[in-house]
Amino acid sequence: MNNTVVRTLSGAVYGALIFVCMLINGYLFAALIIFMMCVMMAEFFQMTMGERYKFSRVLAILTGVVLFLLLYLCRACSMPGKFVSIAIIPLVGVMVNSLLVEDKKEFLKFSYIYTGLLYIAVPMSLSNLLAFRNGCFDGMLLLCFFIIIWCSDIGAFFLGSLLGQKYGKKIAPEISPKKSWIGFWGGFVFAILATLVLHWTGLLQIPVIHCVLLATIMHVAGVAGDFFESMWKRCCNVKDSGRIIPGHGGLLDRLDSTLTAMPLGAVYLVLFNLI
Repeated sequence: MNNTVVRTLSGAVYGALIFVCMLINGYLFAALIIFMMCVMMAEFFQMTMGERYKFSRVLAILTGVVLFLLLYLCRACSMPGKFVSIAIIPLVGVMVNSLLVEDKKEFLKFSYIYTGLLYIAVPMSLSNLLAFRNGCFDGMLLLCFFIIIWCSDIGAFFLGSLLGQKYGKKIAPEISPKKSWIGFWGGFVFAILATLVLHWTGLLQIPVIHCVLLATIMHVAGVAGDFFESMWKRCCNVKDSGRIIPGHGGLLDRLDSTLTAMPLGAVYLVLFNLI
């Protein structure tokens, strides 16, 4: 089957799954985010550490899940925020376990464990800030974030493929040789248009000027996240982070921009008291 068709079909299934989980209830939201987090962390550790230190990797993934669940309980059940500090317990377990490595020269490899937690677990856990209002689940804002990121990616992909490869100057060919400035600006325009449409339809209830600024921040952050993951793959000499999504590669390949765009977008809304 043509790769474009495979990408389109798998992307449609992926998008539909997110729509369902964001719109039905908080339990499906939590299950989806935890699944995404676990898969992406597993892909990252496989990419950077190979088959070694599986127990430490599982412990790190469990630490990420604990962090997410504690933030979930804070937002969904009004649990006092001080209990989020409990997440430090499994993290200390990761640190102690790293001291038990037989070959002390391998100790530096455990830096990938902490990188995976900061790079993946923390941003995904912060999705709880967007998914609840006054203790009640409302996945519409988080769904709007996904739509903005998707439109940014689509605009960059199509305009970059159509014009960028022939006429556009590359942004950073030593990191990602196919990404061009035409694709960058195409994604920027698509992100702004998507945000404005969401505003005009009443799905994104923030002032227009903040819609434009939010789209700008999320697009730039998303591009940075895309390059960040590309740099990891280049350093690890792999093409894709995994194979879970046909035509797209791994889940980390699909959500690389989300890991930076989503938390920075959330921070912007928090700073201006928009959520």
